[in-house]
Amino acid sequence: MINVFQPSLGEEEIEAVKKVFKSNWVGKGEITNQFEILFAQHVGTDRNLIRSVSCCTEGLFLSMQLLGIGQGDEVILPSISFVGAANAAAAAGAKPVFCDVDKRTLNCTAELIEEKITPRTKAVIILHYGGVPCEMDDIRELLNHKGIYLIEDSACSVASRYKGKACGTFGDIGTWSFDAMKILVTGDGGMIYCKTPEMAQQAERLLYLGLITKSGFSSSADTRWWEFEISCYGRRAIMNDIASAIGIEQLKKLPNFIKRRKEIHEYYNRFLAELDWLQLPPPIPEYMESSYYFYWIQTKPKIRDRLAKYLRENGIYTTFRYYPLHWVKFYGAYHTKLPGAEEAALSTLCLPIHQSLSDEDLAKIVECIYNFGKKEV
Repeated sequence: MINVFQPSLGEEEIEAVKKVFKSNWVGKGEITNQFEILFAQHVGTDRNLIRSVSCCTEGLFLSMQLLGIGQGDEVILPSISFVGAANAAAAAGAKPVFCDVDKRTLNCTAELIEEKITPRTKAVIILHYGGVPCEMDDIRELLNHKGIYLIEDSACSVASRYKGKACGTFGDIGTWSFDAMKILVTGDGGMIYCKTPEMAQQAERLLYLGLITKSGFSSSADTRWWEFEISCYGRRAIMNDIASAIGIEQLKKLPNFIKRRKEIHEYYNRFLAELDWLQLPPPIPEYMESSYYFYWIQTKPKIRDRLAKYLRENGIYTTFRYYPLHWVKFYGAYHTKLPGAEEAALSTLCLPIHQSLSDEDLAKIVECIYNFGKKEV
């Protein structure tokens, strides 16, 4: 089966993990510290603003706590978004309020966000769909004017930039994902960006049990180094040196990963352009840099569903990300009408795109789409 997503892990990662094993320290330590430093350099921000987390979803949950979001507050987020973002708001006692998206880019816009703002709106969580940045100037201007927090879900956008600035560093908090389906993979794990060093320090305490003293190995205390104090009721959601060692090697490979994904994006654009029964992704503006996390096509709903079935029967797995959250009954927003999100959800199909795809894989995918069109359209 040709997968939609697939990690690229090799001998370099194995050797890095071996070194961690030999060190006899596999928990959070100096390797994780190095990974945080290198990632901060990658996104062009101060190391003191970056902390590693057990996963991107944990970063979203943590953002609610850091920003004081709770009962009676509203958090706006696009309906085409990851379920973890809505869960984070709801679990904090806030109300997730779903906004529409542009039916072609599947990104939210300042105009669509503004339609949902009320006096109770405390934060907005945006997603850069497929690694293509939202129009950040307009969104930042709106939220700054309204005094509303901005949280960036940059799970898809590990190498995305808007006018030269890394996605995830525009708002009050940004999060990235390194799970098994992402571009930079550590198995599980992520990073969180905080706007101020003080917020990042609070994030670190909340991520590790609220502790304000370090372990006996690193403590400067001469006696009773096992004693400790806490500053808050934190949980344990830290990365470890095994995952971080993998992450350091993946970060070295990231430019080549992005280069290959861009080649795949351009291959699809070139060979699918003549098919008049489907639409390709909108062109990416010159002032944006994409991570090429998704490649999506759009067609009529019945054709989309038959195409997905045909491709799977021919060993090609496709999907649609992300199922509209306002259609999830648990959130109680099923009555909401969001035409852009609904049209996109019924017409969009994400094709395989990952750096391990071979030219033969791509040729097979395109050939199967052509063959389907000849038979079914």
